[in-house]
Amino acid sequence: MRSLYGKFLSFTTGIMLTSAVVAFLVVNTYYHQQLKGQNDAKNMNIALTMAEYIETEEPADLAGYFSTQATSGYKLFVVNDSRQATLYGAPFRLENLRPASVDKVLNGQLYHGMRDLKTETFMTGFFSDELANTVGVPFTYNGETYALFMRPDIKLLFTEVHYLLGGMVVVMAIVSLLSMLIVAKKLIEPITKLTAAAKKVGEEKFTGSLDITRRDEIGQLAQSFQRMTEKLSENDRMRKEFISDVSHDFQSPLLNIKGYANLLMDSGLPEQERQNYAKVIQSETERLSSLTKQLLLLTSLDQLESPLKPIKFRLDEQLKEVIRKQRWLLEEKEMSLVMELDEVAVTGDPAFLEKVWENLLSNALKYTEVGGEIDIRLTEGKDEVKVAIQDNGAGIAEQHLSRLFDRFYRVDHSRTQQVEGTGLGLSIVHQVVKLHGGLVQIDSKEGVGTTFTIILPKL
Repeated sequence: MRSLYGKFLSFTTGIMLTSAVVAFLVVNTYYHQQLKGQNDAKNMNIALTMAEYIETEEPADLAGYFSTQATSGYKLFVVNDSRQATLYGAPFRLENLRPASVDKVLNGQLYHGMRDLKTETFMTGFFSDELANTVGVPFTYNGETYALFMRPDIKLLFTEVHYLLGGMVVVMAIVSLLSMLIVAKKLIEPITKLTAAAKKVGEEKFTGSLDITRRDEIGQLAQSFQRMTEKLSENDRMRKEFISDVSHDFQSPLLNIKGYANLLMDSGLPEQERQNYAKVIQSETERLSSLTKQLLLLTSLDQLESPLKPIKFRLDEQLKEVIRKQRWLLEEKEMSLVMELDEVAVTGDPAFLEKVWENLLSNALKYTEVGGEIDIRLTEGKDEVKVAIQDNGAGIAEQHLSRLFDRFYRVDHSRTQQVEGTGLGLSIVHQVVKLHGGLVQIDSKEGVGTTFTIILPKL
């Protein structure tokens, strides 16, 4: 596979060559369409001037005169009445003048060879060193008719200025090519670094940073890649922690179920102990069932772009229904509950929002001692509604508040042992409220109690 640098070099060279060919074709076409006739007329005037001078001044040495003109930058081809030809100056590359053209000039007509030269794609007429590419005029000298065919000697016309200009073009082409190679290397260097970094990311190596400080599009790409790498690193860490936590939370109840199931196989086990062991197995099974349901719920929240099915419903009635379902636990723990609910209608997914109130009320019931109090308030604002669930339970230490919504996070082991939980409830609360465009606020003091305030847009 060719490298990007090699491709850039090939493309640059190809573009330069193509540009040169296109420029040549354009100039060649312009010469044939616009300049060829003008060039023919100009040289025709020069030839006519020579002929007029010979006829009026009648130089003593005609050959010497033509030799002088040849040294000044012209190729001259002179034919007399006897069809004897004499060449003055450098020889033509191709002597392809037709006899009919010679006869035409000897008969007193003009020959426009430059104007009438056949158009060729890859050779401009001005540089075509052919005898046919000349102008011809008749003249008389000492009573004899001659035909003079003339064209400029291109080699003599190329002065030092032309060579300097040609050299300048060559140097410009070389410098341009070298400059493009240096620029290409500078452009491709950060891409090479990005490629190496991408390979490391493909190998799940998310450490390290890119040493790219450019401010152009490549620099922006590098910054985006760096942020992506950091996000992938964080996701990878969370994934590993998630797998570890899930494994631990599944392993513990499974071991308990296995252990107590083995004990139940003892035929001599007293009935009371058998019932106690069966209750433990039942409790652990329910715990596994709850954990599985919450994991499935979180998965649906994570994977679906829009898992909600919003409708307009009465939020106060939903809260009353959730409280009614938990009434038995309130009575069992001899707890009091105070409700102040405005009649509020909101637009949202009632199934998911019900999980929010169930989890918050369940936590309040779990972590509040017997005889405690729970206060639930629903208030309606101009653009939002607030649901506050307050308890006077154990409370949460300040250092734990920032991690309450992390999955499987529990405040302390003693409370976990006292009241079993999955550590997923508040994660579900946070995710559902976030999907509804809302906000979760926590106000808690250890030993005093906790207040969860859910703020939802009315929509």
